[in-house]
Amino acid sequence: MELKGLRFAMHNLGCKVNSYEAEAMSEAILKEGATLVPFHEEADIYLINTCSVTNIADRKSRQMIHQAKERNPDALVIATGCYVEGKKEELKKDKGIDILIGNSGKGKIVELIRAYRDAMLENDGRIEDYLPPVKEEGEYENLFLSKPLDRSRAFVKIQDGCNQFCAYCIIPYVRGRIRSRKIEDCLQEIEHLGQEGISEIVLTGIHLSSYGLDFQNLSYEYASRNAESGEALISLIEKIGTIPSIKRIRLGSLEPRVITENFVSRLKAVEGICPHFHLSLQSGAAKTLKEMNRHYTKEEFKEAVDCIRRAFPLAAITTDVIVGFPGETEEDFRESRDFIEEISFYDLHIFKYSRRKGTRADEMKEQITEKVKKERSKILLDLALKDSEKFRKQFIGKRSEVLIEEVRELEGEMYYTGFNKEYIRFYIPLQKDRALEIGGVYPVLAEKAMEESLLGELFSE
Repeated sequence: MELKGLRFAMHNLGCKVNSYEAEAMSEAILKEGATLVPFHEEADIYLINTCSVTNIADRKSRQMIHQAKERNPDALVIATGCYVEGKKEELKKDKGIDILIGNSGKGKIVELIRAYRDAMLENDGRIEDYLPPVKEEGEYENLFLSKPLDRSRAFVKIQDGCNQFCAYCIIPYVRGRIRSRKIEDCLQEIEHLGQEGISEIVLTGIHLSSYGLDFQNLSYEYASRNAESGEALISLIEKIGTIPSIKRIRLGSLEPRVITENFVSRLKAVEGICPHFHLSLQSGAAKTLKEMNRHYTKEEFKEAVDCIRRAFPLAAITTDVIVGFPGETEEDFRESRDFIEEISFYDLHIFKYSRRKGTRADEMKEQITEKVKKERSKILLDLALKDSEKFRKQFIGKRSEVLIEEVRELEGEMYYTGFNKEYIRFYIPLQKDRALEIGGVYPVLAEKAMEESLLGELFSE
């Protein structure tokens, strides 16, 4: 299939890793001469990068696959990602899909499109697929992103897979074991992104804290016991910090075990590091954490938070929490809620527990009703909104370095908008006598709180 001149549309679901992979696949197709169009428009090729973290993600993945074929019955529909890995046998029978690609085959997308073309020329009519068994994956698949769609920040994937096997999680089964990207490959891509004008890079992975463990064949159990198991990650961050064109380094989700005094002190010495830490909690109840197989205690989690705040007093600390995990009693939930209030997170991503077949939690008794999950979710949401507002207000009257992302209209007025290092959104009124560069970083004085953001003015000495 000659791609030059064909209309190409992409829809991505899920995490930052998926976002990176979707952009890398799109870039490969566009380099062949295709033209990018919005997903809601008619296209010749549709790419759906699916997610399977919850049942809702599964459903959305199915919906987007079928919407593509409905928009253009003659289009080439490509489905890839975690939902494809989990439902591969079922999806091989789906007549709305032309090409299926597993998580380890995303770098072969153009090759597979051509293979499909050859099969159609032979009147084969089959679904083309690249779905090797997940358990056999051993090496990191090196995608490359040279021109991200976002001109201000770029995700950079440095790790794939997970060895943790939390009781509720399907991801190790659809992503495989941990695989880390070579340091030289990470640096090559990041240096190129800097040359393209990208100011901020976001390091991401399925289990970022495990970066580099496979370089020395270290097990997760070893990492849990060894205080310096984040050595490969902090060494990479320090090297990125020497790249002059990269103004900011933001980290994806981390685990408490890598947050040590040594790790944090070295992190603080990296000039461009963003004091924004996502530590995934999942529950603040001791019993629930153990049942989830989370590999840390609430006391260890709090010590990690305290360690960060000793080095970065105004650090933004965000987290994920699951409500309604099987067996979570009212007492467990209150314990979790009280712990969350004690930590006082900047942002809280709240998930109602979703049963995933093949996981240990799916087989547990005492499944919680949707009504109770909804009630508990609302309680945490109210707490999260209060804590988030309290955190943002600490910045009023202070100077922040804001990365400008776009121009937006808000209540009839035009503003530049972007984020500071702590990932607080700022709105800055447009000025007739000064234009700001999209992707540029500017000093801004926060003047007042707005809903989920701050209003600021350009700072002048």
